[in-house]
This record gives sequence, structure tokens and C-alpha cells, in this order.
Amino acid sequence: MGTFAPSAIAATETAKATASTAPILALGKHGLTLLDAQGRTLDEFGLRAKRWDRRVLADGTTVALLQDADNGALRLLEVRDGKLRERAHWAGPAYDVEAVCLYLEPRQQTLQAFLLGGDGLTEQWLLNEAGPSAPGAMARSTHGRTATSPATTRSASAPVAREGQVLRQLATVPDAKACAVRDDEGRLYVAEADVGLWSFNTDPERAGRALVAPGLAPADLSLWLDAHASQPLPVIPVAVPSAQTEPVRGGGDAADDPAIWIDTAAPARSRILGTDKKRGLGVYDLQGRETQFLPVGRVNNVDVRQRLRYDGRDRDLAVATQRDRKSVVLFDIDAQGRLSTLAELPTGLEEVYGICSARHPGGGLDVFVNDKDGRLIQMRVARERGAWTSTTVATLKLATQPEGCVADEAGHQFFVGEEKRGLWRVALDADGKLGESRLILPIGEMLHADVEGMAVHRGPRGAWLVVSSQGNDSYVVLDADAPYAVKGRFRIGLNTARGIDGTSETDGLDVTSVSLGGEYGEGLLVVQDGHKRWPMGRQNFKLVPWSEVRRVIEGPAR
Repeated sequence: MGTFAPSAIAATETAKATASTAPILALGKHGLTLLDAQGRTLDEFGLRAKRWDRRVLADGTTVALLQDADNGALRLLEVRDGKLRERAHWAGPAYDVEAVCLYLEPRQQTLQAFLLGGDGLTEQWLLNEAGPSAPGAMARSTHGRTATSPATTRSASAPVAREGQVLRQLATVPDAKACAVRDDEGRLYVAEADVGLWSFNTDPERAGRALVAPGLAPADLSLWLDAHASQPLPVIPVAVPSAQTEPVRGGGDAADDPAIWIDTAAPARSRILGTDKKRGLGVYDLQGRETQFLPVGRVNNVDVRQRLRYDGRDRDLAVATQRDRKSVVLFDIDAQGRLSTLAELPTGLEEVYGICSARHPGGGLDVFVNDKDGRLIQMRVARERGAWTSTTVATLKLATQPEGCVADEAGHQFFVGEEKRGLWRVALDADGKLGESRLILPIGEMLHADVEGMAVHRGPRGAWLVVSSQGNDSYVVLDADAPYAVKGRFRIGLNTARGIDGTSETDGLDVTSVSLGGEYGEGLLVVQDGHKRWPMGRQNFKLVPWSEVRRVIEGPAR
């Protein structure tokens, strides 16, 4: 049975085309036909196809994706100047496709396709026309099938087939008879014979399925959609990442928290530290290549402070929570950005979790460590007779579990997230110790639990606090100074030109306002990505120019 492809369910299409102006497309035995308003044939693209869907792009162009029944290739056609023209084509997947549904992602307007297999395997593809190609030949798909040259190519200048760019694989239903996507709602609907209608999340970073209409026959999918109004998602602006690190070494939920070390002599050679909470601590350059790995075990969070005064000289130090030994690991960072372990400092906590650090007024290092039971301690690090020691100088108790935190020395304040309640601001006194605290942003419409990583960017335009709103895969930006007004929020999406996926369920993040050169002239944001896509794999960290964050929060420069 062919794919049900009602153009009326595409939010972008209904917004940009009316019944009197939208091109009329019909799939028949001999191919795809373009009709005028009176039903007369304007053009026909000859091929055998049973499965197809259509969309109207942001520029008003109508496109249709068809699967060639002879060789499995995916053919993207467009309506231009009253004609049907081939825009791109791809070698199909290695499995038999039972249904095809297009998805025009509303935030970045990327065209994607869901290819549903008969055994329940579905792939979500990015139809990136600027992707890799093999000039003069059909490109081999990522699954090993090579499509042959179609017999219906219009001319010698027809597009060369490209590799399928699989954002993710997901399990849908084993007997998919029809599908449809509501773009504005972010839902893929799949009809399963003798079972009913299923709903899936279209965001490749998110899972989620529900049986929304038990017993619904596939033939009644369009009637169900007509009877149930779409429920559009809030449109959150998207920042585009510039780079990503190599995947961490541990599998599953392993990557957690990054920290940035600045090479003051050559900022472009700065380093990113990233915890692998199953194996140790990775070090990466700004191109995302791993330059060092320290197998120090289950370190959860990490932080860096530079120009700390010990033994009559400046030192750069990093700290990380070691969960197995309930301690803080202290690292030295040399001028080339290489780390070496200096000491392990006991905490007295039962479940060490989050960590952040500060340069106290005396020039040394303070470490803030929290426990899952809500306790937070401030440890002052000293060096006595050649040994590293620490003393607890202040404590704080939250009602429930904290993790993410950041010390803002310039603002004489400290921020910490209570995962299920919200964001706290704590004053730092003249000696840099924890003082009075108050909740400045509770969980609500803007900030979604869990509250995770946070960092402060102080630059010429002011001080901004960035907080991971893990529950809706976004980042909230506030003024870092009173009254701590919310400036906006954003998500991190695809960089289709560089082959970088978006982010979701971010744990830790870090920011620098130091110019690192090139696209990082205003600084850099680094975030943990909870789900690696395109291709699917182990977790990693994403890099975003601060100018890109500013663009999505302030809007285009006038």
C-alpha cells in the first residue's frame, strides 16, 4: 500500500499556499503529474513509484520525494516554471521501505524524511542537497546498497546521487501502512494495521512514542488528522554549532561536563577539558581532536581556574569530582595545555556530584563541591610543605539535589542549580566565602527541570548567565547582575554544512569571553550533548561561537 501524503497537514504548506495557488501533484502508474487548477496536465515526470510525500519550502517551492520502485533510489523533484525537475537523488537504504514521509523542521527549515521499513526499522534522513557526492557515478549509501542510474533522467545535467545522511535509526512499527508528519507539532504519525495510530517525536535528539488512536484503520488516518487539531510546539530560536569533539571513550551516558583552558600566549591553541564519567578526563583542541586522556576513573564534573598564586608563582589548575573515592582530583595544567595529577583532596561527602571553582581574594583556589543530599561545601586549597591540602571554609544546604554551579568572582556571587526547583544566587563576602542566598529563577515555563550546567560570560555588552534547561533541551540566558532579568532562550541545532548534529539533555557547559580568534572572536560556549546523532554514536561536546549565542538572543544586527 502506498504512503498517505496529505499536503494539508504540513504547517509550512498551509501557511504559504492556498487551494488556488498550490501546485497540484498526482502520482499515477506512469509517474508524477503536475496539474493545473482545471485538472489539465502541465508536466509529467516518468518513473514507477508507490511511496511519496510533498512539502512547500520556505521560499515557496513545492518539492516531492518519491522512491523509485525499480532501484529503491529516492528522487527529490521540484515544481519550477510550470515544470517538474529533479532537484536531487540518493541511493536508497538497504531495507525494504513501506512508507515515506517528509518533515520540514520549522526552526531551521531543514528538509528531512522518515523511511519506514516493513520490519519496524525506520531511518530519519537529512535531505542535504549540499552533501557528499561521487561525480559521474551513483554514490554508495551508508548501508551498502548502490543504486543504478535511473532510466528517467531528464538530461545529462541531472543531479548526481548522494549518500544518504542518516540522522538516526528508530524502531516504529512492524507493519506500517501509512504515515504523516505534522511539522509544527513535531510528531510523526504511523498507522499500524490491526493495532491503530502511533505518534513519535520528530526531533532526532528525542525519543517518545504513544498509541494515540487504538484500532484506527490506516485508511482513516486522514480523517483522524482532520478531526484532531494540531498542537504546535513553541518555536525556540536555534544557535548553530561550529565544531564538535571526538566522541568520549565510555559508552552510554558517559560525557558530562566541559571546562575551557585559555592559552594566553596563543588563544587559538586553547583546550577543552571534558569528563567521561565512566573512564576519566579528556582534553581536546578547538577543532575537537583529543590531545590527551587521563584515566582517572569516574570523574563527574570539572572546572578550571588560571593565574592562581602558589609557591611564589602563577599556576593553572583544574579540579574534578571523583565519585568512587568521594574526593576532588587536583590537576596542574602546563603552558602547552597538558594536564598532570597533583593530588586528591577528601571531601567528607557521601555522594560527590557537581563542582566549580573560584580564585579567592587572596589569589588561591576555592573549590565548591555538592552532594546529592543537597549539601554544598566550599574548600580552600592550600600548599603546605610541598603538599596540597584543603580546609572547608563555608557550607550551604539546599532542600534537594544540586549539581551545576559557577562562581562569578567579578560579580562577587555564586550561582547553583537545584535540579527540581530552580536557580539560586549566593553572595560571596569580602573573603570570597558563601553568604546569603535566594532563588532567582524557579522551575516554570522558561526553565525546565533538571537545572544543569551554567556559566557566566562577561564582555563589552554586559554579563550574561547561561543555564542548561535540560527538560526541554534548551539554554536560558539571564543578566548575570541584579535584577537577573531573563533575556531569552535558545536551542542548538544542526550545522548542515559541517555535518554536526544538534544537542539535547545537556548536563554541563562552560563559557569564555576571551577572544580565541576567528569565529570565536567574542568567546566560546561548549556544551555536553546527551545524544550523538548523524551518525549515532557515543556522546561528545559541541562548540558554539559566542557571537552565535548573541545573535539568537538579541536578533539580527540592524
